[in-house]
Amino acid sequence: MTSFLYPKIHPPSFTWSDTQNKIERIHEWIKPITNKIDPIECKKAEIIIVGVPLSRSSISSSGASEFPEAFRRSWRYFTTYNLEDNIDLSTMMAFDAGDVPMHVTDISKCHNNIIYASKALHSHFQTSIITAIGGDHSITAMMVKGMNQVNPLKKVGILQFDTHFDLRDLSENGPSNGTPMRNLIESGIVNGENMYNVGLHGFFNSKNLKIFADENGVNYFTLRQMRKDGMKKTVRRCLKELSSKVDVIYLTVDMDVLDIAYAPGVPASTPGGMTTEELLDGVLEAGKHPLVRAMDLVCLDPLRDSHVQQTVKLGTLVFLTFLSGVALQKKQDKNDEKKGSFL
Repeated sequence: MTSFLYPKIHPPSFTWSDTQNKIERIHEWIKPITNKIDPIECKKAEIIIVGVPLSRSSISSSGASEFPEAFRRSWRYFTTYNLEDNIDLSTMMAFDAGDVPMHVTDISKCHNNIIYASKALHSHFQTSIITAIGGDHSITAMMVKGMNQVNPLKKVGILQFDTHFDLRDLSENGPSNGTPMRNLIESGIVNGENMYNVGLHGFFNSKNLKIFADENGVNYFTLRQMRKDGMKKTVRRCLKELSSKVDVIYLTVDMDVLDIAYAPGVPASTPGGMTTEELLDGVLEAGKHPLVRAMDLVCLDPLRDSHVQQTVKLGTLVFLTFLSGVALQKKQDKNDEKKGSFL
């Protein structure tokens, strides 16, 4: 099974059997892109998923490369209907593009492959939201670089949910999961002032990283600061400020932002982190914003997870909640159009 995107992107590592039943669950809704799929027709898709199974570039021992497959296998546990927001995701078109090919030993080759794949996806699916399923956090810099190559004149902003700055020195750490934001700043792709990080807390960042963030104008909200105003208000503020400065917003969700009690299957999990409810509220708000045109979900290791795969399921829920925000935004747009037609 191949697709028109091959060889930049390989077929998914796992696919569900095609069913003609009424679409009720996620695995019945999201279809893999194969040669049977019309390349022109699938351009209409609102959502394109791509797996990025890389974790060799992780500072800590990580099996995050296993998440794209675990993510796909978890779809059967979820319906397309979101009871709380009264929306059905199946009203949108979504496709699984497959996985970015990885080299066995050469990390730089892996990163180049991610850039090429991102460029191919953003070139072909120019109106779709590209969602990357990692993989460690190093993939973010590469996905953004690929997106930037398609539209180099568009200013990119970053909304980051993370326990860490991810601004470590590239000369010491290389393009690892500890350096993606610095990578984007030093490569001139994203200005520091156009980065917004929500979720920093505790004793998990060195002072020199804070100094670098301040010197480069990076915007950040600790958990304590966020909780004073609440997650929704904080994210709305970030998005409002970003929308006045950039053309497109990239959302990156590092699952280590969550407290270890909620996400045991995370390599760099910490105590005192974000709650599940807070993160879900945050990604829902992000999904509602029209400038958020790409996102990723990173640093989730199924091999560290419990036997019931609670963190894997939570990662999938984060993804679906983001899509709920997208669906709500589209619903609002349609309502606005109807109102306008009567004026």
